[in-house]
Order: sequence, then C-alpha cells, then structure tokens
Amino acid sequence: MKRLIYWLSRIIPAVIMLQTLFYKFTAAPESVALFSKLNLEPYGRIGTGIIELIASILLLIPKKSFYGAILGVGTMLGAILSHIFILNIEINQDHGSLFLMACVTFTCCCYVLITDAKNFLF
Repeated sequence: MKRLIYWLSRIIPAVIMLQTLFYKFTAAPESVALFSKLNLEPYGRIGTGIIELIASILLLIPKKSFYGAILGVGTMLGAILSHIFILNIEINQDHGSLFLMACVTFTCCCYVLITDAKNFLF
C-alpha cells in the first residue's frame, strides 16, 4: 500500500503539470491573462512551463524523483502564493480548480520529498 501511495504521489503531480503545458506553450488566452496579471507574460509563462516539464519528467524517473519534487514544490509554492496574494483563489469562474490543482501537486511533491529524503540526504 505504501508503494502505491508513493507512486501515485509521483504520477498525480506529473500528470497535473503536464496537462497545463498545452495552455502555457500555446499561449491560450486564459494562461496569457493569468501571467499578464502577474506581470510575467510571456517569459514567466514559458519559463514556468519549462520548469514544470522538467519536474514532471524527473518525478517519473525513480532515481530522479527527489529533484523533480524539489522543482514541483518550489513552482507550486509560487503558484499558491500568487493565488492567495495577487490572483485570488477563483480565476475566470474556475471555482478554484487551478488553486486546488496547485495544492494537490504541492502536497504530493512534499510527500515525495519526505519519502525520498532518506535516500538523497543521508
């Protein structure tokens, strides 16, 4: 059971981050509006997309998942704080789904960090 939770904690954030790449890399109006509000358009949108792509790939590689989790935690912490202090929880009547996905990704990546820490730090 622990193994299943560990793998799900790597797969779920990878899928969430990979799913958002389409919007970031195709300059979807929703994504452009969000990053414009943060004054990070287009470099923040594209840069965040690249970081999320790298994090997703690393999360899916067993010996590199720790590094993917570090990138995921950092990126999602930025997203969560942006939602709380600048963007609001709900954006364009999404009922907070972007914020929720950031929180789920953050939580899963934290679990991977804690689980993998013994292999990478000690």
